[in-house]
Amino acid sequence: MSKRAEDLLESIRTMEKELKEEIKRIKIETYEIRDRSIKFKDEVRAHHKSQLVRVFTYLRHARLRNIATAPMIWLCIFPALFMDLVVTLYQLVCFPVYGIPKVRRGDYIVMDRGYLAYLNIIEKANCLFCAYFNGLVGYVAEVGGRTEQYWCPIKHASRVKSQHSRYDRFTEFGDSNQFRANFKTIRTDFSDLAEPDQPGSVQPKSD
Repeated sequence: MSKRAEDLLESIRTMEKELKEEIKRIKIETYEIRDRSIKFKDEVRAHHKSQLVRVFTYLRHARLRNIATAPMIWLCIFPALFMDLVVTLYQLVCFPVYGIPKVRRGDYIVMDRGYLAYLNIIEKANCLFCAYFNGLVGYVAEVGGRTEQYWCPIKHASRVKSQHSRYDRFTEFGDSNQFRANFKTIRTDFSDLAEPDQPGSVQPKSD
């Protein structure tokens, strides 16, 4: 990676850190997470309840095409559940063998929108589905990214629109010297992920 690319990457990390701090500040002003549940301030919750759209009203104003296509959307839950099971079993079996820290599923599949009092039961169900499905995609992508780092840590020649979190660590496309010299180091370098005091984590090991 060039010095310019490294500087840009560091700038992005700094901005991400600042963004997280700003989001944390907003959380403190409106709600807090306590005992794995979310507590809104009384005035905020009252305002949310005032904006609740009742189910009958919601359905009366819903577009017919949205209602007609809803079953097709919900059919996707079955392959999603199967993929969830397979990928979870895969990393439970294979990651300890490879010395790759396991991906914490709960970091990606987060279902907390049920605490929002301005959503009716249908809206909450829709949010539940979206949170699970998109969280699952992120979870699977991270498992795949760590697997790719172990087996084939090489960047693509073409620009990849969506990159997983491990991609920046890969060697440049076509740089055979870099790949051969650094392959064993890169494939086992999960030092930014491994936390000794984290339940279920494993320490990277070399071949």
